[in-house]
Amino acid sequence: MRVIITGGSGLIGQALTENLTADDHEVIILSRSPGRVSGLPANARAVGWDTRSADGWGDLADGADAIVNLAGASIAGEGFFPARWTPEKRHQIRQSRLEAGQAVVEAVEQVDNKPRLVIQSSAIGYYGTDEEKSFTEDSPPGDDFLARLTVEWEASTAAVEEHGVRRSIIRTGMVLSPEGGALPRVLLPYRLFAGGPFGNGQQWWSWIHLEDEVRAICFLLESEEANGPFNLTAPNPVRNDTFGRILGKVLGRPHLLPIPAFAMRALFGEVATVVVDGQRVLPEKLQALGFDFRYPTLEPALRELLQKGAQATA
Repeated sequence: MRVIITGGSGLIGQALTENLTADDHEVIILSRSPGRVSGLPANARAVGWDTRSADGWGDLADGADAIVNLAGASIAGEGFFPARWTPEKRHQIRQSRLEAGQAVVEAVEQVDNKPRLVIQSSAIGYYGTDEEKSFTEDSPPGDDFLARLTVEWEASTAAVEEHGVRRSIIRTGMVLSPEGGALPRVLLPYRLFAGGPFGNGQQWWSWIHLEDEVRAICFLLESEEANGPFNLTAPNPVRNDTFGRILGKVLGRPHLLPIPAFAMRALFGEVATVVVDGQRVLPEKLQALGFDFRYPTLEPALRELLQKGAQATA
């Protein structure tokens, strides 16, 4: 296969590139600074783009097997501590996603041999937050900032379907990896013997091991019947308090000191909702299609990830 990845230099994009090239597929990573993309595996190359149009790369979509659109400014910011959702930050988050989708549509429209598939990134924020409900792909969207954002984000590439291109939408949960995302932020207080629940600890955390995230994307790439939204979350989400207790057990650290929700909201603003609130999201369609999770439960996932992280720093 020849696969084009927008946002290919991010956590998921890098892991997906390694997986695809290991199976001898060709990967083209779109980057604003392709000259700075180093350490790519064989069969992968970086090509420049402006993040909002098909200029300079659109012709590569001609005959490509798939475009995986992962591009978008980080919801929580690039630093260790989450960035507040100021009006400027909200605009950046929204525009980066809509413009990337517009670029993908433009590329599909201008080539004769259309890609057979577009995989559109999204997030479980689509469903809003709730401490009791369970959400599947058939559940309606919520009505907070993240829910409204993901509705627009998913719609940004909908026009490719008018050209006969199959489209799968990946609503990703909390991706666990020692190399980035939420896990390093959650680990720090436990390493300092100061771990505990966030808020009341009853909010659901719908998580997925990075390896299963990438395996699921590759599964959708190869499944001709995979259309529409898919929840990319492990089949066994846990409440925040349970997550912390398991993490403390794996690390050999206490799970004692709660972090009040009001303190997190005062410090980080609305972005605190990412960890203080939550939703129980189930991968119903993915499992119905036959996907088998390698890490369906949390403790084995954390043990593998932390062992891998320790080996990387040794």
